[in-house]
Amino acid sequence: MTSIPASMAVALPSRRLLLRTLGGMTLLPLAGCGVLSQYTTPLDLYTLSPKTTFQNPPPKVDWQLVVEKPIAAAGIDTARVALSRNPYQVEYFAKAAWTDNAPAMVQTLMIDSFQNSGAIVGVGREAIGLRPDYLLKTDLREFQANYRGDDPIPEIHVKMIARVVKLPERRIIASMTADRRSKAAGTKFTDVVDAFDDALGGVIKQIVIFTLRAPSGNLSGMQGVELAPPEEAPATTEPVPAP
Repeated sequence: MTSIPASMAVALPSRRLLLRTLGGMTLLPLAGCGVLSQYTTPLDLYTLSPKTTFQNPPPKVDWQLVVEKPIAAAGIDTARVALSRNPYQVEYFAKAAWTDNAPAMVQTLMIDSFQNSGAIVGVGREAIGLRPDYLLKTDLREFQANYRGDDPIPEIHVKMIARVVKLPERRIIASMTADRRSKAAGTKFTDVVDAFDDALGGVIKQIVIFTLRAPSGNLSGMQGVELAPPEEAPATTEPVPAP
């Protein structure tokens, strides 16, 4: 069985701190509104950082973008920090949580990263105050610390699928899969958070560059990218000359 340091160990179900999402059981009682108010035991709160530098500067664009909150499965659509000791079970670190549900936190970090790029006129989470030309839809498929075998040091896995949608037609023009793994430097929880930051940061950088380049079709050199087929022009009928 994988060894996890006591300071990071998942609490036993009898202490009501462990969710077993794949079994459909929720052992944490609700205690009011808000993201974290449902947890009766005080938690250490953590957040991750938006990206501020890009190795290959993205192109400057003159259009506006709305970034939707990522879709995520119930196991990671939570403020708890997920871990996995096998491919079939999701658990959570006992005394730690993100400052927001993971999809909402990722949405904010993506928006901040677009703004930090200095390459886009306007970007936000809603169309209020914007006249969006494009919509970014994403799925958060992996967002957990993986412990395997007897290794006490986890590998963080972050995977997202991104789709750029042209407005107002709401037509997908391109999609991509961004996938990154990052090994923690040690067994401390701060090492785990650093690895989450590295893995998610790499994914967000790919999505920012992909999104800013997708409308122009200049996606050469990017991995995991699929362009939508061009729209077919409506068929025209030649007039039949009168006999």
